[in-house]
Amino acid sequence: MLKGKTFFRTAFFFPSVTSSVAISVLFLFIFSNSGAVNRLLALVGVDGPPWFSDARGVLHLLLGSVGLVDPEAPPEALTGGGPFGLSWWDWLSGPSVAMCTIIILVVWTTSGTFMLMFLAALQDIPVTLEEASMLDGATLRQRLRYVTLPMLKPTLFLVLTLGLIATWQVFDQVYVMSQGKPAKTTLTPAFLSYQTAFKELDYGSGAAISFILFVLIVVLAAFQRWVMRDKDGGNAKRRTPRQRRA
Repeated sequence: MLKGKTFFRTAFFFPSVTSSVAISVLFLFIFSNSGAVNRLLALVGVDGPPWFSDARGVLHLLLGSVGLVDPEAPPEALTGGGPFGLSWWDWLSGPSVAMCTIIILVVWTTSGTFMLMFLAALQDIPVTLEEASMLDGATLRQRLRYVTLPMLKPTLFLVLTLGLIATWQVFDQVYVMSQGKPAKTTLTPAFLSYQTAFKELDYGSGAAISFILFVLIVVLAAFQRWVMRDKDGGNAKRRTPRQRRA
């Protein structure tokens, strides 16, 4: 029923198979001070920021734009002490403008792969299940909740796990686009490990950062697996043989 499906699937998937370094350089050109993004914003009367040199947090900018707080003079209750040597105001800053640009790039280059996974899983759902639910009088929302989403659960777990691991391993884009600047707001654990080991020549600390990153990924992946576990299957294991036969 839809026209041009092959073209759009190819267009969405193409960034996933393109060199991350090439796309990072392209984004540097597009988001430069005189790039295409700022030119388009100027057409609607918006003065675009210096994307890769703006360390301001987006939450601070949003709060300031609606008049709730003044980013230049934040409330004293939030400028006091906070965990790890940062004030609560710093913790509430959100990702910087520069980091948001990198986030847009990473989402754009990885969404195509996840799209193919979900597309394959959707096409693998038996048509008989959909027809049986329709015959039982299930609405579109009920079919989505009780038929489609349960069948997509393994793929959803795979996508979330791969996305979680890739989030902690972002390196190429930061290396090409920002080197952790401005004000270390685009610093990622993978790039911090590289910078500590190969630029500061502190191989022990760099290896320690890599090991901590490995442990974090394993723990978060295990927690994610526990959250998405099959509760019915777990309950069935705890039942007695007589209860299972019943």
